[in-house]
Amino acid sequence: MLEMSNSWILILVILFALMALAQILYYLIVFSRLAFYKAKPINQKGQMPPVSVIIAARNEYKNLEKNLKLFLEQDYPNFEVIVVNDCSWDDSQKLLEYYQEQYSNLKVCQLIEQEKYPTGKKFALTIGIKAASNEQLFFTDADCVPASNQWLRLMQAQFENQTEIVLGYSPYLKRNSLLNLFIRYESAFTAMAYFSVAIGNRAFMGVGRNMAYTKSLFFKHKGFAKHQHILSGDDDLFVNQAATSNNVNIQLDPQSFVFTEPKRTFDAWQRQKTRHNSTGKFYKRKDQVFLGAYYASLLLFYVLFPLLLFTAFDYRIVLGIYGLRFLVQTVILYGVYKRLKMMQLIWFTPLLDVLYLFYIYVFGSIGLLLKHKKNW
Repeated sequence: MLEMSNSWILILVILFALMALAQILYYLIVFSRLAFYKAKPINQKGQMPPVSVIIAARNEYKNLEKNLKLFLEQDYPNFEVIVVNDCSWDDSQKLLEYYQEQYSNLKVCQLIEQEKYPTGKKFALTIGIKAASNEQLFFTDADCVPASNQWLRLMQAQFENQTEIVLGYSPYLKRNSLLNLFIRYESAFTAMAYFSVAIGNRAFMGVGRNMAYTKSLFFKHKGFAKHQHILSGDDDLFVNQAATSNNVNIQLDPQSFVFTEPKRTFDAWQRQKTRHNSTGKFYKRKDQVFLGAYYASLLLFYVLFPLLLFTAFDYRIVLGIYGLRFLVQTVILYGVYKRLKMMQLIWFTPLLDVLYLFYIYVFGSIGLLLKHKKNW
């Protein structure tokens, strides 16, 4: 047992209880919005204007061959799919030209590599947006698979009243590995955060694998100009910049999900997440505080828990505080996972919660130091 004065132990127990309380409040006040969310009924007789789907792809021959038809064959009366072939050196262009002969709703924009003028995904998306014939724009990636042919119809149905942004869910496909388990947990936790805040009319991010916004909104905010120098952020930074209290809606029907192939190796995943985590420091201050306070309380909670267990203090009180936080977390996560069709994650919550803490601080720190690039 660690020897500490009673006064110091009492201070640490109070601090531990306060961090547990902070965590409980996040779950009860914020994350419960998604756990108990009731979707509004969709107006089946609503207007279905012509829309545009935009996919930026670089050397994605295999994924385009496997997935593109699923987007081209959506059950929607009038839509186009724009694929921006961003300087690919595989056979993507030949495949796209072949598909153009099969599908009249496919439009292809081919970009040619220029050493002096590197492109990057934001440039490719901007080209696709400019080429779009329609006001409502829907975004996904070449390695994504829509859950059904109702994806486009369901996402479009959320454009109502003042809506300019629609956020969808894009889970990772299940594979049998600890890495995959954590990838799916991290994705679900991120979704819980941004959906819950969006339900509270304070949207701060979205995921570009399943998202939509209007063409006029894009040009109103001068596209990606404010963060063009950053490799990532075509999705979350744009939403963070353009979202208001009344222009964001969400779609959580399972048929609207867009599944994504996860990284298979730690190195590939690490490179991806390091790049993604480089954008958080550019969020609005209020969103940085919201996320930072959660992560800080999570860190102190897990640092103090084992420390207090090995002091002379009554361990039953420490376990009781931990148990209360765990109970509240489990109840809310049960509702969230049920909504997101990720119920298998509930059994691994204690382990994944600790791993998530390491992930946030390690990858977040690396992201702060990451040099900004424009290419993919």
